[in-house]
Amino acid sequence: MQVDTLITARWIIPVIPATVLNDHAIAIRDGKIVAILPTAEATTTYTATQVIDYPQHALLPGFINAHSHAAMNLLKGIADDLPLDTWLQDHIWPAEAHWLSETFVRDGTNLAIAEMIRSGTTTFNDMYLFPDIAAECAARAGIRAAIGIVVIDFPTAWARDADEYLSKGLTLRDSLKGDALITVQLAPHAPYTVADGPLAQVATLANELDLPVHIHLHETSSEVSQAIEKTGTRPIERLRDLGLLGPNLLAVHMTALDDDDIALAAEYNINVVHCPESNLKLASGICPVTALQDAGINVALGTDGAASNNDLDMLGEMRTAALLAKGNSGDASRMTAHEALEMATINGARALGIGDRCGSLEVGKAADLIAIDMDTIETTPHYDPVSALVYSCSRSQISDSWVGGRQLMKNRLLTTLDEAELLQAARQWQQRITTPATEPAS
Repeated sequence: MQVDTLITARWIIPVIPATVLNDHAIAIRDGKIVAILPTAEATTTYTATQVIDYPQHALLPGFINAHSHAAMNLLKGIADDLPLDTWLQDHIWPAEAHWLSETFVRDGTNLAIAEMIRSGTTTFNDMYLFPDIAAECAARAGIRAAIGIVVIDFPTAWARDADEYLSKGLTLRDSLKGDALITVQLAPHAPYTVADGPLAQVATLANELDLPVHIHLHETSSEVSQAIEKTGTRPIERLRDLGLLGPNLLAVHMTALDDDDIALAAEYNINVVHCPESNLKLASGICPVTALQDAGINVALGTDGAASNNDLDMLGEMRTAALLAKGNSGDASRMTAHEALEMATINGARALGIGDRCGSLEVGKAADLIAIDMDTIETTPHYDPVSALVYSCSRSQISDSWVGGRQLMKNRLLTTLDEAELLQAARQWQQRITTPATEPAS
């Protein structure tokens, strides 16, 4: 039987089921997985246009970064070691007010996509201004993306008010209908930056158009206390009252939760996106992941933007998430390596409403996968490939990446992006941003 690509590997980690397959192969045709079977059987069953052998690699689904602000890669390290409110209001928002443009978003998003591909991410969920530019960058690079229609109360270089944010975003949605790789969702920034009227509009559109809703929620204890002082209700209760809670909601951060918040999240079957390293760096709090899991809530994993995290490394997020869960619970058996891997793959796909397409290596799903070299000093010896992946591997060991069967990285070299151009653009932005009285780019 003819296929496009046959990839053999020492180990395949499909995520679903929760197992490790030794000496197996993946057969790919028309961008989809058509078979996963022992290598000896595969080589006699299939004739492939391309055969790739990985005698010391593990193949696994590409990571799904369930929360990012890709263009903010250009602000990486601009305001480190500051609490969230100071970081955001005194540094990030002023920088964005000065520099935000189509050029900024294009260069920053391309840089982020390159870093994500090199870190094993094959899908990212983005919340940023000029979403049309982000979608254009993702399409050109060949990566899978969920692009947010940002809504915020104040004017920016992208739009004047909530009506314009939504109008321009819905126009983008219409232009992307039927796209194989790019989906669109509603992305109100946060309860403290979006009034009741626009949030109610978002709820109506989400129901009418069956769109996911991506929002920062309960990010810090001060956010919650200020909301109670201002509105008399906790932010998650306000979203419930406005009709926003449901299985299409992606609630990002969720560090400041009490038992009633968790019960409400479980009642409405929302999704939570855990961003452990960004929350730690900003001292925003720690998401109570084990309590959420015990309540049956789907928890995905995200990096947040590089301005608050400084990298887009999902392997690092997995390790940090697992260690935090153990330390917080006092139970070393909590957040197993496989559970951490699920958070970075299938849980993210489910949260984004694309779990039928990606997030695990299963017949019929898109061939979104990565190869990671396990034959290194850092990971030898190892006795469990999944444990080694989560607790020992670094992103530099990820050698190859595919989305929909298209190879985006081959032996650590990007195939759809020009690394030299990306570096040159990033260095030029660094020079502009650090030079006093520099005029904003057009």
